[in-house]
Amino acid sequence: MSTATPTKAPVYDNREAFADELCALAREDERIVVVCNDSVGSSKLGGFREEFGPRLVNVGIAEQNMVGVGAGLANGGLVPFVSSAAPFLTGRSLEQVKADIAYSQYPVILCGQSTGMAYGELGPTHHSVEDLSWLRALPGLDIVVPADRAETRQAVRLAAARPGPTYIRVGRFKVPDVTPEGHVLERGRWSILREGADVALVATGTMVHGALVAAETLAASGIEATVVNAAYIAPLDLDLLDELAGRVEAIVSVEEATLSGGLGAAVASRIAQRPTTRPAVRLLGVHDEFAPTGSNEFLLDYFGLTPEKIVEASTEALRHA
Repeated sequence: MSTATPTKAPVYDNREAFADELCALAREDERIVVVCNDSVGSSKLGGFREEFGPRLVNVGIAEQNMVGVGAGLANGGLVPFVSSAAPFLTGRSLEQVKADIAYSQYPVILCGQSTGMAYGELGPTHHSVEDLSWLRALPGLDIVVPADRAETRQAVRLAAARPGPTYIRVGRFKVPDVTPEGHVLERGRWSILREGADVALVATGTMVHGALVAAETLAASGIEATVVNAAYIAPLDLDLLDELAGRVEAIVSVEEATLSGGLGAAVASRIAQRPTTRPAVRLLGVHDEFAPTGSNEFLLDYFGLTPEKIVEASTEALRHA
């Protein structure tokens, strides 16, 4: 655990970490193959194509077929990484993900790229804020949202070693490293990046850095926050969530995704089963509307996903706890 908050640290592209680790894994294991939909560039797969040639299958703009091909390759004993911009991988192919991957329990790794509202100016058709909700409803499908490049690399290897399917959510914009050196990503486990007794900020993916910055601001006003890196959305770390619920006054979840069924909904559902009304719970994410067109920065502010808005939500939650 580290209490360091990388407010001005260098930033890195998790897509590059994903692609680099995939190449490293492919050199060790001939079963590793890639299926994509004309997304070689946006998935940073140019190096893989150059080095491994026919082990990359580009099906073109045919996402349902892309997922079906991945399932077929897994049925033949290979370990396919199916990579695409997340809104199309999950939205267009949801039936194939359900029937061919989750129900069949093939070891396919679905790689959703440029998630959340990374494609801000392209509008809601290109935003991927529903993916966590859609996929969390499918039994047997792991969902992992790495917070930085080290965790992205570990997610690639953890998913490849799993006998069942996994969805990896990879952000588009560069983020600082937030996990401490030696951090080990474990299936179904969250990690605490900062300890505090008043409020727990349970954040996932690119939102983890914002939560750390918010915790720093809260500390300056006398409020101590625990910051949790919720890397796994499925399975959830119920043990840690229960432990947090027993010792903090409020829990604030933070996700670049719709509130209808994602991380926050999972947290609230668990807390609602407690015999007491505490802790107070606040959910930060995309509320019930399609996002307006604008930059990613504008949209994060619009939906209250900036460090400043996390501070406001935490303070308000504690006031009513």
